[in-house]
Amino acid sequence: MTSFAASCDEAVAGVRDGATVLVGGFGAPGLAIELLEALVRQGATDLTVVSNNAGSGTTGLAALIGAGRVGKLICSFPRQADSFVFMDLYRAGKIKLEVVPQGTLAERLRAGGAGVGGFYTRTGVRTLLAEGKEVRVIDGREYVFESPLTGDVALIRAHRSDRRGNLVYRKTARNFGPVMATAAKLTIAEVDSVVEIGEIDPEVVVTPGIFVDRVAVRPVLEETA
Repeated sequence: MTSFAASCDEAVAGVRDGATVLVGGFGAPGLAIELLEALVRQGATDLTVVSNNAGSGTTGLAALIGAGRVGKLICSFPRQADSFVFMDLYRAGKIKLEVVPQGTLAERLRAGGAGVGGFYTRTGVRTLLAEGKEVRVIDGREYVFESPLTGDVALIRAHRSDRRGNLVYRKTARNFGPVMATAAKLTIAEVDSVVEIGEIDPEVVVTPGIFVDRVAVRPVLEETA
């Protein structure tokens, strides 16, 4: 059964040191910023984070990295104009990096959630990304074997949840959230609102509540004059 936390801080309670945390988002869209900020306050350290990006600016994932809580980052795009927090720590040798092509990252997560033991792909063949991995020739072409990715915790952002934890997303904020929800032992969703059962058409549910363990409503920020 999905539980509903009174706050984002309550939602991330119990995340342990050394956990693998799947962080949804494609840059800012779909990033559970409030859950990430709560995880900074919670204090878990030596985390392995799986994310498409390496954080933006100084908030959300960048704040978690900047606080020294992440020991390793598995991502597709570690370098962008505003990922200076990660880059500074990486250059200083204070954080490890595993680069995974974006499509491979998504498929490794899908395989983890589906219980698939891995897959072969042409992406990365004869590059540094294939070092140490099995290479097999299939129909005369080389393929690299990629293992599934799973997490102890997934932090995802959705638009709305009902009382059973069924989630719908807002446009491109959907990105990695649905697949990460299936690949984690504990999925925590940050949402804009919670509605009653029946208010979300079953035909538009993207992530069924069976994959969602905790839900926290995103705080409404007060406007300043």
